[in-house]
Amino acid sequence: MDKIQAAIAKARAAREGRIPPPKPVAPSKATPVVGGPMSKRSQLIRPATDRASIWLPLANFVPSPKKMARQRIVTFSNSAAKPEGAAAFDMLRTKVLQQMRAQGWKRLAITSPGKDCGKSTVALNLAFSLSKQAEVHTIVGEMDMRRPTLAKALDLSGGGSFAAVLEGKASFTDVAMRARPNLAFAVNYGPVRNSSELLQSSTIEPALDEIEARYQPDLTIFDMPPMLQTDDTLAFMDVVDCVLLVAAAESTSLAEIDVCERDLASQTNVVGVLLNKCRYMDNETGQMGYD
Repeated sequence: MDKIQAAIAKARAAREGRIPPPKPVAPSKATPVVGGPMSKRSQLIRPATDRASIWLPLANFVPSPKKMARQRIVTFSNSAAKPEGAAAFDMLRTKVLQQMRAQGWKRLAITSPGKDCGKSTVALNLAFSLSKQAEVHTIVGEMDMRRPTLAKALDLSGGGSFAAVLEGKASFTDVAMRARPNLAFAVNYGPVRNSSELLQSSTIEPALDEIEARYQPDLTIFDMPPMLQTDDTLAFMDVVDCVLLVAAAESTSLAEIDVCERDLASQTNVVGVLLNKCRYMDNETGQMGYD
């Protein structure tokens, strides 16, 4: 795993100078987030005075612990004894939170070079890990509209889709569901036609701004499609603050990681590359690769 991470770093350094650095966030007249500048969108968020009552109208659901275990959602359990792998996601949670708070970022996209890298599993584990911090409110939005998987993973059924919210045809309140008091999901129950066009439409940003202004999430996680299969992810990158790239150890090539990271870095901030499905964990910490 160290060799893979070293190769990623080497590839990144080799292209340094060919990619312009991400544009810095312009200073805001509003009071900045401690530790860094505040993004323009974060100024839309009102102080979280009583988010419990704001989130109360969202429907509740209780995921099955057995179902979560079968789906490898190791952060779902609240028991004192953490399942194997949970500590790695808690570490990822802390690193992501620190970096996003320092920059005033609120929107995190999670994608992968190809399918079967485990990006949705990573998104769910990160979300449930975040939910264990009671003061952190997280929304997970499903953007992999050609192959939606979150409803099946969470054992959800319903008619309202997140795509309809983004089109301005449905209310987020009627579609989103809470798994925890501070964790809400907005999913799709079937493939969405013309997904690339939707992700580039003029309705996207106003819909997301309205959700943030009303529900005041600290973090919104977007489960994106694989990078190299469609243009859907690139179409959406201009409305997120940062992106996490999930690669599968022993199946994702370094060339695939390099081209994805290059394309993503040209449009948004890359917070890191996570090596998933590692057969060999760090002997001392038990952590996955995260660069």
